[in-house]
Amino acid sequence: MASGNGSNGPRDVVFDMDDNDQRGAKETRGSSCETEEDGNKPTYCVTDVPPWYLCILLAIQRCHQCGRFLIRGSSPVQHYLTSFGAMTSVPLILSEGLCLQHDILTQSQLINTGFFASGLITLLQVTFGVRLPILQGATFALLTPSMAMLSMPEWKCPTWTQNASLVNTSSPLFVEVWLTRLRTLQGSIMVASLLQILIGFSGLVGFLMRFVGPLTIAPTVSLIGLSLYDSVGAKVGSHWGISAMTTVLIVLFSQYLRRTPIPVPAYSRAKKLHSSKLYIFQTMPILLGIAASWFVCYLLTISDVLPSDPAQYGYLARTDVKGDVVNQASWFTLPYPGQWGMPAVSLAGVLGMMAGIVCSMAESVGDYHACARLSGAPPPPKHAISRGIAVEGLGSLLAGGFGTGNGTTSFSENVAALGITKVGSRVVILVSGVFMILMGMLGKIGAIFTTIPTPVMGGMFLIMFGVITAAGVSNLQSTDMNSSRNIFVFGFSMFTALVIPNFITKNPDLLQTGVKEVDQVLRILLTTNMFVGGVLGFFLDNTIPGTKRERGLLAWDKGDPEDSAHAAGTDQVYDLPFGITSRLSSQSWVRHVPFCPWEGNGSGNDAPQSEQPLRGPLVTDEPL
Repeated sequence: MASGNGSNGPRDVVFDMDDNDQRGAKETRGSSCETEEDGNKPTYCVTDVPPWYLCILLAIQRCHQCGRFLIRGSSPVQHYLTSFGAMTSVPLILSEGLCLQHDILTQSQLINTGFFASGLITLLQVTFGVRLPILQGATFALLTPSMAMLSMPEWKCPTWTQNASLVNTSSPLFVEVWLTRLRTLQGSIMVASLLQILIGFSGLVGFLMRFVGPLTIAPTVSLIGLSLYDSVGAKVGSHWGISAMTTVLIVLFSQYLRRTPIPVPAYSRAKKLHSSKLYIFQTMPILLGIAASWFVCYLLTISDVLPSDPAQYGYLARTDVKGDVVNQASWFTLPYPGQWGMPAVSLAGVLGMMAGIVCSMAESVGDYHACARLSGAPPPPKHAISRGIAVEGLGSLLAGGFGTGNGTTSFSENVAALGITKVGSRVVILVSGVFMILMGMLGKIGAIFTTIPTPVMGGMFLIMFGVITAAGVSNLQSTDMNSSRNIFVFGFSMFTALVIPNFITKNPDLLQTGVKEVDQVLRILLTTNMFVGGVLGFFLDNTIPGTKRERGLLAWDKGDPEDSAHAAGTDQVYDLPFGITSRLSSQSWVRHVPFCPWEGNGSGNDAPQSEQPLRGPLVTDEPL
């Protein structure tokens, strides 16, 4: 889940283009990249339009994070977990709190809705938002407060919903159980997203970000992964052998065999029929690991090695546990706002979601700067950053309205992919958004994802949430960790954020003020690990004396020399489309609108350092 450019690593060609394709690539480059011959510069810059066939192929890579062409550079394992991992695991984890463990068909609808909403919001972000090639998708920053809300005594699932033999997924009683929870989750996310919309359109982003440093972000993000260990442990424990096999295969493919090429037949007009190298282990280790373990589970199921009794250990590793959900799912589905009914609002839920929204915003600001540098664009000006944050808020509002049970954020792993593929064209991401929308309309796609055996998902989660935790800690590399001050702030924030939520979860009756609403708010906030850790880190880092260099703020504020390398010829990268900017430029009032570009509203290079956004190795939440 960590963002990284990977631009300084060895360059590997995953799928070779022929000579004509390479000439076409050069011809389609814009002025921003014409003179760049350095291997670390993008093949396609942000305003370039690759040939249509490459747009489709590269867009599929962006959508699935697993079929890249023109790959150059090394890639961290978390990069491959992004699309597949986040877009499927968030609704599957949420289904436990929503009492949907045994309603596989509804789970598949949530997955389809997530893909559809993410594709739609990606189009909005690239067109009217920050206008950089950055993918939008599910966020783990909202998953933690969601699970905290659903774990409250009044929202705990009835005992009978935990028994598959007692659940009738079509009964009105069962439907009302999960609909009530999902609607409340929807409404809470939608109201909380208004905070992000307000901060974005008001231009408050720069002011707020000057107080947020590595010692705030590191515990906040790390605790996203650590807080889910119990849920992951339950899945892994359903069959330790299958989970271990999945984990070992993913590690083997992504770390040990990633530079091992597989020869495949290829054809070009220049070379005719020839052999080309495909680095399949580097491009899709997660899918390969899951597919291999899934196939083993299938063989063990048809040979009756795995028990057929639900009460016996290993039953959840069977591939027929989920029934005939793929055949039951429709071929075509069209998610729409309000498909689950009228959303409800919980004050406690709203405040919990706001904590996740703030974390998501801090991550996204760093993503924008990294994305700009890797796609050949100048540093994003303040008006573009404000629009990007506002559109992400609109995205969470739409995602809540559609009923994904989650919000949206920028995928840091997608930003990292720019440093690997050298393809920074926003046209590619636009096509990616279209593919995600189409995927969300194919009902059987979501149904297939839900049939993955539980221990196989557990094995993947071991890697996913471990990487998220480590990615959070990686933010500390810009701080002075020889400083006893920093060690205290980070250590105390992390440990306290584990102790307090654990104690309150085990002793819910001790937190009673006499006002039910206040009890709910305090219970959700104090059982959300990332909120406790983030607040403590923020307070201590901004109150305990320390130099900017010691706190890591200088490294985050400091502009990268490469940031201005491509500024010439790309001044209009962040202008609004369809000639909106040119029509607004003649209006004097535009200069007072923080999210509108005008001739005096320059790039981020001219902004005071105190207002420069975060520049560290930020992470999303989304997974991998």
